[in-house]
Amino acid sequence: MKIVVDSAIPFLEGVLEPYAETRRLPGREIAAGDVRDADALIVRTRTRCDAALLDGSRVRFIATATIGFDHIDLGYCRRRQIGVATAAGCNARGVLQWVAAVLHHLSQRDGWRPAEKTLGVIGAGHVGELVRTYAAAWGFRVLTCDPPRAAREGDGFVPLEEIARHCDLVTFHTPLDASTRRMAGDEFLGRLRPDAVIINSSRGEVVDGDALLRSGRHYALDVWPHEPDIDRRLLAGAVLATPHVAGYSAQGKANATSMAVAALARRFALPLAGWYPAVAPSRPRLIGWDELGATIGAHYDIAAESDALKRSPERFEELRNGYVYREEYF
Repeated sequence: MKIVVDSAIPFLEGVLEPYAETRRLPGREIAAGDVRDADALIVRTRTRCDAALLDGSRVRFIATATIGFDHIDLGYCRRRQIGVATAAGCNARGVLQWVAAVLHHLSQRDGWRPAEKTLGVIGAGHVGELVRTYAAAWGFRVLTCDPPRAAREGDGFVPLEEIARHCDLVTFHTPLDASTRRMAGDEFLGRLRPDAVIINSSRGEVVDGDALLRSGRHYALDVWPHEPDIDRRLLAGAVLATPHVAGYSAQGKANATSMAVAALARRFALPLAGWYPAVAPSRPRLIGWDELGATIGAHYDIAAESDALKRSPERFEELRNGYVYREEYF
């Protein structure tokens, strides 16, 4: 058995080698010739898994150590009977803490308390649901837009137009598909309240960068159209700018890797069920706004991170791949 692995996926050294030939390559460099005789892939978003990569290969399983899957052609994989597993929810608490750092920074910059603001959460999956729960506890009025959940569950959600009409801050937590690509375009941005702030840690293409610049609105971005070749105008205008690392906590990365290994173990009957890296797991707790303000700086200096990217945008990939994982603390 042969497995091709993105070399940037952490904690995997020595885990798979007793059971399979393992080849590690940078995700962007994995090519058709590398996977032709592979049985499985463990990838991140940097590897596009489609016909160009997989035609003529013997690959039968792909595990992505990410919550997103827009880099995988699911239709092609279904037709070829290639199994696909994601790490849905793996880094939700890490992203929550990124959003918390953004909200605290904005409150300090502009001098407000949560009770004075309405927060719009677009997408109420693993991340969005956590953000909704914590933001409500912090004192925000929270409105949530999630059309698929609204269709299934009914009450508790509002349409996108209501988010635009009522929210002072809007945070995106959607997958990227035909319904969400450029969701925040000229029409949506034009409907927003005059001082509304856009926060995006989902996928870069969910927000139309050109429309965002035209809107003149304030924004904080972790994800960008056309990464890593990000628009320098968009970068310069951001209140906060980070290199696609919102979910880069030690626990989130450990979760993602262990979920990929577990999926591989199930598919190929490998004796790795229950394997987890030597990382202290999260100990979730509901933290108050005042405690957040007193502690977030010691755990995550998002302003310094933003300054580093703004100073050296050409180092986007270096800053991302060399990132020192944060510890989740709530």
